[in-house]
Amino acid sequence: MADLTNRRWYTGMLTQEDWWAVWLGVGFFFLGLLNLAGIDIVGFLTYPTKWVFNVPEGGKGAIGHAFYAIGKKTSMVSKEFYKGMGWWSIIWTYVAFTIATCTGAAFMRWNLKRFFIGWTIIYFMTIATWFIGHHGFIAANKINMHKYGLNFALSLGGGGSFILALIVGLIIGNFFKPFAIYLSEAAKPEWYIKTAIVTLGVKLGYLPIKLAGFSHKLGKEAAGLTFDLFIAGAAATIVAYMIFWPITYLIARKMFNLPRKTAAVLGSGISICGVSAAVATGGAVRAKPVVSIMVSALVVVWAVIELVVLPGFFTHVWPKTADPIVAGAAMGMSVKTDGADAAAGELLDEFMRNKIAVESNGTVIWPEGIITASAVMTKVWIDMFIGIWAFVLAMVWVYRIDRRPGETVLASEIWHRFPKFVLGYFFCWFFLLAIYFGPGQGGSADAMPYLKTVKAGAVPIEGPMRKLFFMLTFMSLGIITDFKKLKEAQFGKMVWVYFVALFIFIIPIAMIVAYLFHHGMQIPNIAGYVQ
Repeated sequence: MADLTNRRWYTGMLTQEDWWAVWLGVGFFFLGLLNLAGIDIVGFLTYPTKWVFNVPEGGKGAIGHAFYAIGKKTSMVSKEFYKGMGWWSIIWTYVAFTIATCTGAAFMRWNLKRFFIGWTIIYFMTIATWFIGHHGFIAANKINMHKYGLNFALSLGGGGSFILALIVGLIIGNFFKPFAIYLSEAAKPEWYIKTAIVTLGVKLGYLPIKLAGFSHKLGKEAAGLTFDLFIAGAAATIVAYMIFWPITYLIARKMFNLPRKTAAVLGSGISICGVSAAVATGGAVRAKPVVSIMVSALVVVWAVIELVVLPGFFTHVWPKTADPIVAGAAMGMSVKTDGADAAAGELLDEFMRNKIAVESNGTVIWPEGIITASAVMTKVWIDMFIGIWAFVLAMVWVYRIDRRPGETVLASEIWHRFPKFVLGYFFCWFFLLAIYFGPGQGGSADAMPYLKTVKAGAVPIEGPMRKLFFMLTFMSLGIITDFKKLKEAQFGKMVWVYFVALFIFIIPIAMIVAYLFHHGMQIPNIAGYVQ
């Protein structure tokens, strides 16, 4: 094992991607909370609404208003400050996140010039696809398409933008490779998705506050549901993971005769959390670096395939839409890499919410983000196993399989392998819950003015910022994915191990485990409170 004695608990706080996801997510979260002091700093963050070129008289969604400053609509302390900003909000959003991301890139010692140029190109390509994906033909459904003057729509909701961003990224990554290589300095899907997951913690904590504005009962239901997801996600993950890893390991060893170390890295990469688990396990079992590199590349390519296939499968083939949280949790245990999993969860959330709204003719409307949270929650718990499992495997290899005199494994390795962005996710979530149950008095009528101010600060983070970083994830995933790698001979057996393990064992087992622990969880219906 490498000499790790010089590492401290704070090592990497300013140089690691995981930590910078925390600093970005939590930093902007606290900027939003300045609303409590009457200061609106993040109200200009923007996102697109549905639009068409020709709007029927009295309709909404004209192209000139497809993007708008979120502060114009929701800020409770300076609602006139950003009024009229319009398209300039795109530029100011770019400026804010360029400063933040370039600061992180500088501390992480990336090529700052290439990152800045790549980030700028990726940002505006993302904005363009985000905007195009919200055209009424793509995003509207049969309930609301007529107000956009349409007789038919694809009914993809916001999911259309995600798919479009992925397609654009894949075209660049597979047909314009020199351009993709240049953009790779800024195409960082793991960083973007980890930041988005931190802001998803804001979404979970904000949800009871939001629904309390509709009714006190809905606020309590939302708070209880998020707690249930927390407990059920942990239990389901432990059960599934104890099954996934040994099955994948045995498939690699017994069916495909792969070496022990390669099987161990594949087992972690396929059954736990993709790239991070493969790299951690490779180091723990002393596998050759090329093994972790091959498994990581394989995981990324397969993750994109899962991202494209599974949201549609769970939306349209799943036995009943009434169990959407089960579908989300099952997908969270099936899709590898944080980026693909959270992105697939966001797609599933869009598709399922749109489907239930159409099938119920608008009588059932689910708040956004809960299905995404069910997918991410299982992935977050799996992420936390990476450090523990890398430590366990290192112990087995050092003390049993590959013993060397005087060599030991430090317990601190668990902390250094722990995914730090999870800390930001839970911090934002529990901080807002503490506000809700503390000064917010559990959503009581007397505390609603206070909660509305908190809500005004949280909305730009859980909405525009979260969705932007999800969009950046889709675009970046496509850019770094090269499908030709699946044709390389060295991947042969690994490709088949992944295929057999995923479709024959992991997905079916994930569906069963998700059903056992999440069946019966109900998403609050807000149809009577929103238009």
